[in-house]
Amino acid sequence: MVLRGLQRLLGRLYDVEFAYDVYDFLVTDRRSLAAVAPVNDDRALDEALLLAETGEGAGVALYIEADVLARLERADPLGLLDERNLADYCTALEGLSHFLYSTWRLDRDAPVSLLELETQAEVDKYAATVFLLGTQCGGGYPRQVHARLFERVRFDARLSPDQRERYQTAHHCAARYCRRLERRFVSRAGTRVEAMVRELRSFYRLGSTAKLRHALA
Repeated sequence: MVLRGLQRLLGRLYDVEFAYDVYDFLVTDRRSLAAVAPVNDDRALDEALLLAETGEGAGVALYIEADVLARLERADPLGLLDERNLADYCTALEGLSHFLYSTWRLDRDAPVSLLELETQAEVDKYAATVFLLGTQCGGGYPRQVHARLFERVRFDARLSPDQRERYQTAHHCAARYCRRLERRFVSRAGTRVEAMVRELRSFYRLGSTAKLRHALA
């Protein structure tokens, strides 16, 4: 199953043993969201993380549109990632990132903000794509990734002002941080893969304020 493969990819990348299988929390029927989705958000989202406080802790569910997952099962990005499956891959990876990072933080009784979630998801998409394409391309560094993920972006016109500001800020922070990764660890002489991985693992473990400060340094 494609989400489980992507979960293993992020686990290896960040050296984190995630406690939960995403499929145990996955929802694919949009109708089941009617009672829990925000009443002020009428967008037909392809993915959404749902968090709620319960008497026993936190209730968590990840929604990803069934058609997105079906297309990815037919064109598995773990085998070949290209323009044909890139959009669906990014949708699924963003939702998976939200789920894994939020549950990992909650298990440690650590707070997590929406801005932090969005920023980490943008970094996760970049990092996973770089290493996935690097493997598929025989170890070479795919230099087009930053431009493809961060320069060809449009924000949904239906976003509220607060939502738009959050997404734009997360996008800016992640784009700046990932550009710095390229400058520090990639050169014509070769990619310093181990050093880049150490940096990414350190970034993953930073708290909200420290993460954003480090991204913008």
